[in-house]
Amino acid sequence: MKTRRVSGAEGSHSGIDLAPMLDFVMNLLVFFIITAVFAKEVGIQVSRPGGGVGEGAKESKSLIVTIYGTGDVEIEGRIVDVRAVRANVEKMHAVKPENGVMVVADKTVPSGQLVEVLDQIRLGGVEDISFGATK
Repeated sequence: MKTRRVSGAEGSHSGIDLAPMLDFVMNLLVFFIITAVFAKEVGIQVSRPGGGVGEGAKESKSLIVTIYGTGDVEIEGRIVDVRAVRANVEKMHAVKPENGVMVVADKTVPSGQLVEVLDQIRLGGVEDISFGATK
């Protein structure tokens, strides 16, 4: 690097010229900005219906699985564990294979728990799943 000599009232003083270093830093900054990969977060926004279960749903022949905000899962009026959902669905599907399952989920139920219940229903052999929401 070149050094320059500054003279004045203070006397003779030598220093480093910083202009080439600043040019180099600016070139690096431009290079990294151009080559940077900006990751976009990909996802979908899910909004669950806010209404209650209609009268037509109660007359249907579907097995009703209700998931409450507290984490409880109710099948046909009985509170069951998430792992017991599959057995109950298999039993219903063996008796009436043409019937589907209606999942009624509270608005505050975490999506992970909802997916876990849906997986158990699918493992039980039911592909016809409909959804509802509580008030």
